[in-house]
Amino acid sequence: MADKSVVLRWTGEGDRFEGNAPGGPISALDGSGVAAPSPMDGLLLSLAGCMGIDILMILQKGRVVVDDLEIAVEGDRAEEPPRRFTSLLMTVRVTGPSEADVGKIQRAVDLSRDRYCSVFHTLRTDLDVRIDVERR
Repeated sequence: MADKSVVLRWTGEGDRFEGNAPGGPISALDGSGVAAPSPMDGLLLSLAGCMGIDILMILQKGRVVVDDLEIAVEGDRAEEPPRRFTSLLMTVRVTGPSEADVGKIQRAVDLSRDRYCSVFHTLRTDLDVRIDVERR
């Protein structure tokens, strides 16, 4: 039996699909990116969400005050099919931590990237990824 499973169904309209994990909430994807995120946008959101959860949990365990956490992800895609991402730029913006906590922020980002984020580790190893950290 698989560790995870999902089912995605075409809605009958354009490139729109809805799906979920068994018993989970329904998510939507739209190939045109109009009614819902496109699959490629969904991938970037999944990466940002995975790292965001890791970073927040690590900072909270380290008793770092976090008022706001935002992760922006930009991706460059290959010109020819399969138009995969060739590089990503992630910007982690954290509001709340003091200057003394800057090292803890970078450590949380590094731990997520290097050890914990399963979405990141599912991506191709030749994907060029840069992560910038901004404390507000």
